Amino acid sequence: MACPLLSARTSIQRRAFEKSDQRRYEFQQRRIISSASLIKFHYSALNHILQFTEMDNIEEDIRALQLDSSAEDGKMVVSNENGVEPEELVVPDNVEEDLRDESHTASHTEEDADLQTEHSEPKAVVEVKEQASAAEPIEDEVEKNKKRHLNAVFIGHVDAGKSTIGGQILYLSGQVDERTIQKYEKEAKDKSRESWYMAYIMDTNAEERVKGITVEVGRAHFETETTRFTILDAPGHKSYVPNMISGASQADIGVLVISARKGEFETGYERGGQTREHVQLAKTLGVSKLLVVVNKMDEPTVNWSKERYDEIESKMVPFLKSSGYNVKKDIQFLPISGLHGTNMQTRMDKKVCPWWNGQCLFEALDALEVPPRDPNGPFRMPIIDKFKDMGTVVMGKVESGSVREGNNLVIMPNKVQVKVLAIYCDEDKVRTAGPGENLRVRLSGIEEEDILSGFVLSSIEKPIPAVNEFVAQLHILELLDNAIFTAGYKAVLHIHSVVEECEIIELMQQIDPKTRKPMKKKVLFVKNGAVVICRIQVSNMICIEKFSDFQQLGRFTLRTEGKTVAIGKVTDLRA
Repeated sequence: MACPLLSARTSIQRRAFEKSDQRRYEFQQRRIISSASLIKFHYSALNHILQFTEMDNIEEDIRALQLDSSAEDGKMVVSNENGVEPEELVVPDNVEEDLRDESHTASHTEEDADLQTEHSEPKAVVEVKEQASAAEPIEDEVEKNKKRHLNAVFIGHVDAGKSTIGGQILYLSGQVDERTIQKYEKEAKDKSRESWYMAYIMDTNAEERVKGITVEVGRAHFETETTRFTILDAPGHKSYVPNMISGASQADIGVLVISARKGEFETGYERGGQTREHVQLAKTLGVSKLLVVVNKMDEPTVNWSKERYDEIESKMVPFLKSSGYNVKKDIQFLPISGLHGTNMQTRMDKKVCPWWNGQCLFEALDALEVPPRDPNGPFRMPIIDKFKDMGTVVMGKVESGSVREGNNLVIMPNKVQVKVLAIYCDEDKVRTAGPGENLRVRLSGIEEEDILSGFVLSSIEKPIPAVNEFVAQLHILELLDNAIFTAGYKAVLHIHSVVEECEIIELMQQIDPKTRKPMKKKVLFVKNGAVVICRIQVSNMICIEKFSDFQQLGRFTLRTEGKTVAIGKVTDLRA
């Protein structure tokens, strides 16, 4: 049987809960009514202010950004400055909801209502501003591309300090942070190679770091106020000269790095040293301007000695002249310390080197002038690499002409037509690119396995010639012991990104070194130093141009058994 007291207590609690629920419901109703009234008041105020105080500014924004408005419900017609042809301001249907949402955050005071008005805008204006901000990256891209672009190859004997200088440049220009430098310092210290840590910025693979020498051509980017630079860090060891040729063939200017340390300069400069071979190759491959950087001037055996600097300069000048450089116009010497960054980004203190009054490295790089390129010429981009990434992607340097997204091009020599889907310059996606740029281009219409290094991406209207035989003028540098240069001589041909075996078919004429004219006497063989016109045959079709038409695609080197034996230029094409 139920307890009367318990039943009465339960009944009282139930009635108390019901009254509490009723009061809570009435309170919520009053809040809703109050909020609705407040929203209505602020909505009216906002409408009034938008119509009369902000309309002029809205008109200016719309007119400046050329907003195309369409006739819709809820539009307002605003006459233009001349009062002739009205322009329409589109107010979308959901603007009322947007304004209500904004009014929820407004306070009850008139001052707060004005503040809210300043920050709330019709959606049409917001859309216009979003379009403007979306256009900003394109404008930035245009501004960026206004800077000239130069490819600088760092060449010289092994251990001259090329990678260290490249790493120091990236550090000084802000491309590498302090934390990364500290990490490389610790890694180098653990290997008992404390002075190598700057080189680790450029030498990224394990083999290079263990051996302390560059194997592949390192690539990095930095900018000054006037120029965008691509650093090409070429290997200095004689075993990797083909890789150096690949890097130098993409370069506009060269930085020849020479070690001032006792014995190191002499090793590189002696016959067979890479300082000599790199200079000759650079000139042959079209590097017309050369900065000769005398590195390691802070080394204890040198200690910024003017005598040592002058000694190096006096030995290099005659050799540079003999290699074809105009020393007064094309060559500039300067002393630096790559490890400590002295005389690189800023001129060094007189306390360090009282006798030097010239430029620092950054200033010298900025001041270099190269011949202008033709952006309207036939498109030529030798392919140096390819890979798959959402399609077929090819890499190379544009030697002539311009390319744009959507262009139809042809890959030679296999004559496959392709379409440009996307263009990447450095790490940025761009819509168009001109000569001198290093690009990654995504293509459709061809598979990655159908492309080889040395193929050329070319314009359809004027494709690059493809041949397996050509006539060339050769300058014999230094043949191997007991070798005779005659018909039947075989070597490896390096021309732009092409590496192909070749054979001398015929020696046609020898050039008189004094008159520089062909000799009448028939030639059967030639020796070191001779200049000869000959016919060369390659095993596969290659894409080349006559030197007189296109220098960068018409100059080449011949190598055999790891040694450069001749340099030359294409004078005639024979398919």
